[in-house]
Amino acid sequence: MSLQKVKGTYKTNYNLKHLTWFKVGGSAELFFKPFDRDDLIEFLAPNQNRLPITVIGAGSNIIIRDGGIDGVVIKLGGNFSNIEFDGYNLTAGGGCLNFNLAKFCQANAITGFEFLIGIPGTIGGGVIMNAGAYGAEFKDILLNIEAITHKGEVIMLNHQDINFTYRRSNLPKDLIITKAVFRAPLGNKDKITAKMAEINAKRTATQPIKERTSGSTFINPAPHKAWELIDQSGLRGYRIGDAGISTLHCNFMINHGNASAQDLEALGEFVRKTVLTKTGILLEWEIERRGKV
Repeated sequence: MSLQKVKGTYKTNYNLKHLTWFKVGGSAELFFKPFDRDDLIEFLAPNQNRLPITVIGAGSNIIIRDGGIDGVVIKLGGNFSNIEFDGYNLTAGGGCLNFNLAKFCQANAITGFEFLIGIPGTIGGGVIMNAGAYGAEFKDILLNIEAITHKGEVIMLNHQDINFTYRRSNLPKDLIITKAVFRAPLGNKDKITAKMAEINAKRTATQPIKERTSGSTFINPAPHKAWELIDQSGLRGYRIGDAGISTLHCNFMINHGNASAQDLEALGEFVRKTVLTKTGILLEWEIERRGKV
């Protein structure tokens, strides 16, 4: 594979499991960590979709299959994690962690971002899937985004250009979000801190955050909660090998030790089949599954 010169880093046959919360999965045929926005554009423009491209963020919402991923896996580095505040609007890089943006807002008394303290992942991924929790979603705070297509084209989209629904957006699959701009109203720092502490306490009490897990496994099929349907189907704590359903929160899967990606995906599919049989409701995956079996 002939590669152009870049400022970032290339790695071939690079194992990806350590980049995911589940700690499972195979290798990337080519792993690329661009140095900055221009470096990403310069890599993508000559490629012109000749190689398939997969983007991973914090690895908190993905199962990378055991056979690995063909083509290029791109992970945005530190220069995509910057946060800027001009007194009115807040700009965050696509690779910025939700947690870090929440803490920045706490320090600067910016309200409306408290919910991000309870959502794993990055800003880019959060926009794409309209991530949300505790009564708020990305669509509630977003103004516009800068993104780069897999062909290296830069585009800007306003909030009104994007159709957000529950845990979904209509953004094209070939977009890499490099920057997001949010409305940033000032609030009371003590109230912001108290709300974040409340969210943290609730999350710690109800989610297996100290385990090798991820975000929610399945989308809540309104008006139902996925965890309730799984619990009603008798699957709390159910295991396939070292892959198990959490006894604390049934919409979380856990790698108890040596689970493979295949074990986790098989467990998820078993849950979907069982819940459908028991309740007539087919659960939809919220966790992404990428790569070859």
